[in-house]
Amino acid sequence: MKKIFLIIATIAVAQLSYAQSIQDALRYSQTNTTGTARYRALGGAFGALGGDMSAISINPASSAVFTKSAFTFSLANDNVTNEVGYNGDFRESDDSSISFNQIGGVFVFEGNGNSKWKKFTIGLNYDRTQNFDDQFAAFGTSGQTIGDYFLNFAQGVPLDLLELRDNETTADLYQFLGENQGFGAQQAFLGFQSFLIDPVDFDNPDGTAYISNVGGNSFTQDYLSSSVGYNGKAAFNIGAQYGDNVYFGLNLNSHFFDFEQSNSLVETNANAEGITAIRFDNNLRTFGSGFSFQLGTIARVGNDIRLGFTYDSPTWFTISEEGSQRLITDRIEDDQMITQDIDPRVLNIYQDYEISTPGKYTGSVAYLFGQQGLISFDYSYTDYSQLSFRPKGDPFFAVQNAAIDNELRGAGTYKLGGEYRYEDWSFRGGYRFIESPYENEFTIGALTGYSLGLGYNFGNVKLDLAYDSTEQDLNQSLYSTGLTNAPSNNRTNRAVIATLTFNL
Repeated sequence: MKKIFLIIATIAVAQLSYAQSIQDALRYSQTNTTGTARYRALGGAFGALGGDMSAISINPASSAVFTKSAFTFSLANDNVTNEVGYNGDFRESDDSSISFNQIGGVFVFEGNGNSKWKKFTIGLNYDRTQNFDDQFAAFGTSGQTIGDYFLNFAQGVPLDLLELRDNETTADLYQFLGENQGFGAQQAFLGFQSFLIDPVDFDNPDGTAYISNVGGNSFTQDYLSSSVGYNGKAAFNIGAQYGDNVYFGLNLNSHFFDFEQSNSLVETNANAEGITAIRFDNNLRTFGSGFSFQLGTIARVGNDIRLGFTYDSPTWFTISEEGSQRLITDRIEDDQMITQDIDPRVLNIYQDYEISTPGKYTGSVAYLFGQQGLISFDYSYTDYSQLSFRPKGDPFFAVQNAAIDNELRGAGTYKLGGEYRYEDWSFRGGYRFIESPYENEFTIGALTGYSLGLGYNFGNVKLDLAYDSTEQDLNQSLYSTGLTNAPSNNRTNRAVIATLTFNL
């Protein structure tokens, strides 16, 4: 298979690239409650507790609560179920994966006996903050056609740019358009070369107006999307205990993600002539890295109450993306079936760009029932309207950032967890609710989740198990223009987590 590599010189030229949308930027700025089994069993409500490796990633003062050096690693089995409704038809898809989702250790150093600084800690912890392994299918009949996607991109593109020269291949021209005119011109080229669109005036090479060749008003569509990848966070931590009741901590975080998505749409109609079938394939890989920091504190109030506060800085990501496309059409012409296969076999490599995710504030409170158990509550606030593409002066990004200001809002996260101990056994449960980041609360709905867990203390070794389940409604458009139908998707994430902790 021949691959031609090209670079889109500027984002402004790229017009509307694969992953430069609000929904995709949110993908890298939101995190799930992942980590150790104990942390997930309590619904992530650990901001005032500490003493857990994944709690360090929420409140860096958590490391100073450890009384002994420790090492922890966790294994998770994740299952995602999508129940998708599309114009009256419903389909269910499942995807499962097993992975190490957490590993880390903390070292505790006792302070000078004459100092109020009782101890210092150094830790390093990795949490897989998101699992992108997923797939879903949507099938139904629509009044919108994917042909309008290509038609909308074509308007304003001169006909002369879309016509092949002598001895020029489709790969040659597709590459040229990507390098010099951008993503939108490539979409217009695919539509023109596959006979989905025609110019209003064939005799005018400078003409920029087009019409659709896709007739009818009822289209059967079968859409399949699958993705793999992860979002990870490695936290370098330092912590300290001052006196008997106050703990401080700092995290320097390295973020990295790798997301691959493939989607395919097959559209058919009952036309006796002209376009009868369309297949449109897209493959995208987005990967990047970023940096953030966290400051946190935990305070003991009396013997039973713990208070916590954490500030999470924005995360500054640098993002790379690359993708490929293929378009196949069937048409009836002079009673003959003709198949047009436009497969440039070109890998589009786009110029790196940046996003800045919003910061977060978390307040926490916990009540301890002696050695028998505890109940804990966390509240976090994130203003998603502060999410931004960079450089902000880029014309395309300016449009996207304006849309973010209009469509996104501040959202709260509520976490509640409890634990009961009996001899060496621990029994746990948790609940969490995350508000929608959208003003309309429809594109991405609120997330609700619950969890259960069990732990056993062998002395220097602890084994913890947890079951975690979340549910969320999504209504995201299939394409940015033309075919903008939004399937209704009820997504359920279930996970079983096992964690081993070794006290050193």
